[in-house]
Amino acid sequence: MRILVTGGAGYVGSTLVPMLLELGHRVRVYDSLKFGGQGLLPCCQNRHFELQKGDVADPAGLKKALDGVEAVIHLAAIVGYPACKKEPQLAQTTNVDGTRNLLNLRKKDQKVLFASTGSIYGTVPDYVCNEDTPRAPITLYGETKAAAEQMVLEAGNGVAYRYATAFGVSNRMRLDLMPNDFAYQAVKNRNLIVYEGGFKRTFVHVRDMARSLIFALERWDSIKDDVYNVGHESMNFTKEDVARKILEHVNFYLHFAEVGADADQRNYEVSYEKIRSKGFETTVDLDRGIAELVRAAQLIEFTNPFANV
Repeated sequence: MRILVTGGAGYVGSTLVPMLLELGHRVRVYDSLKFGGQGLLPCCQNRHFELQKGDVADPAGLKKALDGVEAVIHLAAIVGYPACKKEPQLAQTTNVDGTRNLLNLRKKDQKVLFASTGSIYGTVPDYVCNEDTPRAPITLYGETKAAAEQMVLEAGNGVAYRYATAFGVSNRMRLDLMPNDFAYQAVKNRNLIVYEGGFKRTFVHVRDMARSLIFALERWDSIKDDVYNVGHESMNFTKEDVARKILEHVNFYLHFAEVGADADQRNYEVSYEKIRSKGFETTVDLDRGIAELVRAAQLIEFTNPFANV
């Protein structure tokens, strides 16, 4: 299959693209390279890999990138609460306007697989969210993703995946993800302060995110024109749970603060029954993912955890 991956040089893309190439697909990445493209260097060895530098906000560049592909995996976005707060106009232009450009320019027979987020649920502490739970985002990131998701579903021949909180080691690392940040602080600083440790989220490893996208392409007719939560109920954990799991892998000082707050107030549990009923299961649990992060933290050095969002 000829596949376009927007934002393919990012955290998920740099994990996904090598997997697609390994399966024999022809992959074109369209990325602004705002955060570099080193994570895709191994892909350059494959003759079926192509890179076009460009921005989804640029219709001319996006039209060229769409030429001749059968499917689009739309990952291009300003991702996460901190990055969207830092550059709110860019978040709107990329996440919403960029998605609109893509949908306006693609042909109707070109499949569109959109990476949405569980952040659109906001704070739902009293019950388990499913795909019918009202969207109530509390951050700009969640708001822009909810708007883009709605456009994809209305356009047809599309699938939206609402991912749990991503974590794990990727060729292009991010530290604005809570488990990644916690593990990095534990290894580098031997110290971690956790605010509002009882807040609960569900997590999904970046390799399982990539696997889920391949799963959709391979079973398109049975899942298209719908939205799915992607993760697993066994990965519902509090922030305290994550911190204590890291303690099993590295010795550090852990403190739970009674004063102070996490600026990102998401707090919810999610059901993944719908995607599981289609045949998709995650494979990487929290313990394995944390072990990888602890090993990786010894190899990387970030002065600013949000520099590689």
